[in-house]
Amino acid sequence: MQCFMKWLTVAVAIIFRMAEVRCIDIFHEWIVTSENTVVHPASNIQPVIKINGMFPGPLINSTTNDVIHVNVFNNLDEPLLFTWNGIQQRLNSWQDGVSGTNCPIEPGKNWTYAFQTKDQIGTYSYFPSINFQKAAGGFGPIRVNNRNVILVPFPKPEAEFDLLIGDWMDNSFKDVRTMLQDELSHDVYPKVFLMNGKAPYGSPDSTSYESFTVSKGKTYRLRISNVGTLFSFNFRIQKHQMVLVETEGSYTNQITLDSLDVHVGQSYSVLVTANQDESDYYMVATPKLFNTTDSQSNGSSLVGKGILHYENSMSMANGPIPEGPDPFDIDFSIDQARSIRWNMTAGAARPNPQGTFNVTNITLTQTFVLHGSKAIINGVPVYTVNNVSYLTPTTPLKLADQFTNGSGVYQLDVFPVRSVKDGAAYGVFVVTGVHKGWIEIVFKNDLDDMDSWHLDGFGFYVVGFGEGEWTPASRSTYNLHDPVVRSTVQVYPGRWTAVYAFLDNPGMWNLRSQNLFHWYMGQELYIRVHDADPNPAKERPPPENVLLCGIFDEAIAPVASALAPEPGW
Repeated sequence: MQCFMKWLTVAVAIIFRMAEVRCIDIFHEWIVTSENTVVHPASNIQPVIKINGMFPGPLINSTTNDVIHVNVFNNLDEPLLFTWNGIQQRLNSWQDGVSGTNCPIEPGKNWTYAFQTKDQIGTYSYFPSINFQKAAGGFGPIRVNNRNVILVPFPKPEAEFDLLIGDWMDNSFKDVRTMLQDELSHDVYPKVFLMNGKAPYGSPDSTSYESFTVSKGKTYRLRISNVGTLFSFNFRIQKHQMVLVETEGSYTNQITLDSLDVHVGQSYSVLVTANQDESDYYMVATPKLFNTTDSQSNGSSLVGKGILHYENSMSMANGPIPEGPDPFDIDFSIDQARSIRWNMTAGAARPNPQGTFNVTNITLTQTFVLHGSKAIINGVPVYTVNNVSYLTPTTPLKLADQFTNGSGVYQLDVFPVRSVKDGAAYGVFVVTGVHKGWIEIVFKNDLDDMDSWHLDGFGFYVVGFGEGEWTPASRSTYNLHDPVVRSTVQVYPGRWTAVYAFLDNPGMWNLRSQNLFHWYMGQELYIRVHDADPNPAKERPPPENVLLCGIFDEAIAPVASALAPEPGW
């Protein structure tokens, strides 16, 4: 009996280990095109980026530790990159899909991404990362499901729905790119909210709108993502409450909400129970910090509207749309953000509870204080970080780091990480992140509009929100007990947000504003998390299909030295 028990213990351990590491390869082939079409009423015909003819693009549905292969055929008339917003690319920033890590896929060419959803669960999105292309579409949903051996901390829903909500402009994304270079252009902002690429319910001349069919008494999971360019939004469902359960890879303490603020780049999962009379009900998204014209009326394009449809409903949605909080009530939004806490007892990607990884007693290795603001350089409006506007080089930083230690492409550790430079300037700057150190990043928003920030490769422990200037004494207000971990965090106008991150993922990682206007016009930098040990377990080597460009393009390599950018100051 004793031998049998020993054998059983070993067998169970082996089975559990096999379950822990089991993964599959998932293959996608994407044909990316730009089609001239009208996506909402009163719009000019404009190019819309579609994937396999779909807008939004197809779902990437995976499980923890799966390996995703996406073969992208670029049939646009300009270069293209995709980034996997929130997928941490463990040990592999080569697949990150931003200008600092990848050469773009040229028109008429294809390239295959291969990345792993290593030790992750949750709700994410993907989108084009260069040339302001996200404003034309090309975005889509990503799900990373729990492995069977990990319990989900809520009953299995009847079904799951992906709900991608975002603002949309009347102008072509190419026209907007040009307009943004004009200091006198002030009327460049979105004009409508789309739900899964569809016009608001009730819009004039609208031929389609988003609708989810539910059965009375059943509970459903909505995976909501803000895939817009500029506006945060408040989301609610007529006569229904939502139970918040997850955000960008973290299970949250379950709180019941009448409405939910979702900022650019963020994703949430909520549970909705169909507990009302069988009818149709409005799903509504309205912008934050923006005065819509008669925002509560059915005729406003900046009120995104879809329908929650009960399967036996014989009644159309009626009555006024559900009223949300005052869009200028920042205190409401901050109070809600502070109420979103980590579920410390739930497992996620691993069987041990999330609370195992707490920040109560960590030792900080670095502190960055980063001010987001706007400036004029040589007559061109730009957005800056500490008064520095990022200037994208023709050679990806990761390539330069791999083959020339960055020489001639970027400057290392010159960027002012805790002070604002006198006089705005362009620069190609990279800062060092201490490998396996804890970094504190304080984002200060010196602008009048909402901002949100994202660091590829890592999750943010959201420890604090505050007014005015941040000082070390502000740490006394931090929540170090159960801060939620997420990939994108909002920063309110004139205020600061503090986050911690554990830099255990070597690579060249993009730290950026998720506000597409801010990002495109220079509000980003890169953090180089490096370990000199060449052991592949520390960081993977370049993939066999790595693209070359810039100073590593064979055609221009002999003149590489002449193409090196001038320092920003």
